[in-house]
Amino acid sequence: MDPEKNRQRVEQLLERPGNGQCVDCGAADPEWASYTLGVFVCQSCSGLHRNIPQISKVKSILLDAWSAKEAEFLESMGNNAAKAKYEQMVPAFYYRPTHRDCTLLREQWIRARYERNEFACVERQEPYSAGYREGFLWKRGRDNGQYLSRKFILSEREGVIKYFNKHDAREPKAVMKIQTINATFQPNKVGKAHGLQVTYLKDNSTRNIFIYHEDGKEMVDWFNAIRAARFHYLQVAYPGAQHTELVPKLTRNYMKEGYMEKTGPKHTEGFKKRWFTMDERRLMYFKDPLDAYARGEVFIGSMENSYTALPGLPASIQGGHWQFGITIVTPDRKFLLACETEEERKDWMAVFQTVINRPMLPQEYAVEAYFKHKP
Repeated sequence: MDPEKNRQRVEQLLERPGNGQCVDCGAADPEWASYTLGVFVCQSCSGLHRNIPQISKVKSILLDAWSAKEAEFLESMGNNAAKAKYEQMVPAFYYRPTHRDCTLLREQWIRARYERNEFACVERQEPYSAGYREGFLWKRGRDNGQYLSRKFILSEREGVIKYFNKHDAREPKAVMKIQTINATFQPNKVGKAHGLQVTYLKDNSTRNIFIYHEDGKEMVDWFNAIRAARFHYLQVAYPGAQHTELVPKLTRNYMKEGYMEKTGPKHTEGFKKRWFTMDERRLMYFKDPLDAYARGEVFIGSMENSYTALPGLPASIQGGHWQFGITIVTPDRKFLLACETEEERKDWMAVFQTVINRPMLPQEYAVEAYFKHKP
């Protein structure tokens, strides 16, 4: 059979169930294939496969020559069969990355499956499923922005993560309850390839810490250990809940982040540029994206509870601020924001609309009440 016929044969395999998405991140229309693993991958993941050449060898489906043997192997395997082989025991809490996730999460998922065979054997999942973990991570200093080595301990039994400023310190510098913790990879924001942002509630206000480790596996193991602890906490908190209900609650990426300008409650002072983060129903703003505490937080409820977001600012508002305004109306006051471009305003409006259109959950009423009576 000539190489062109082989190539066409490989291309036709894309029409089989499962082969139309990247086996690793789910991106549509993969144009690469690993002829040693028998899977179809997107261009981005094909680059990560090249980092493990002893296990995976990739070729372009459209541009490279294919041998009959390679085409046959791909035909005998394919994405669905490979998943059945390499994902026999993926814990429910383990984070499965999508094409929107950072390189680190996708690379470690690829290595976990094909290189380390983590999901063929429960013993290999010890680093993140044991319920206890300790180690040293680089943590960004709250005031000086320097990264210093700090000892971290995750204890599922105590329901906390603690970190210590001194290696021999008896008392932790901070105790974060598993109940309120969130972790999200933020390599661009943190400025470190393996940068993780961990948030938790301290006196009902959000506190951020930024950490990383030079070893990508170590950092992803910490991330999955946090997810495992949250999963077991939620199983106790919501007995009888299905895994499918709990898994989305383990960790979350922010709905949107970026710069906007805002004015004060009287609407008479100038607009100031701030970094905004929309997290569930909390719209937080910071002077700097890496600040430990928000300068302020706004609760955004639902339409039924008299919350709205309108494009534009009241006619009386003047000033040399960004032109593309947004007015958020809450039962108590109006918040005036301004975006730099029409595109940004459209994006923020879509996010606010999504939140406002969603009915409030019973526990969100408690959060709203706290915001109303905040000192």
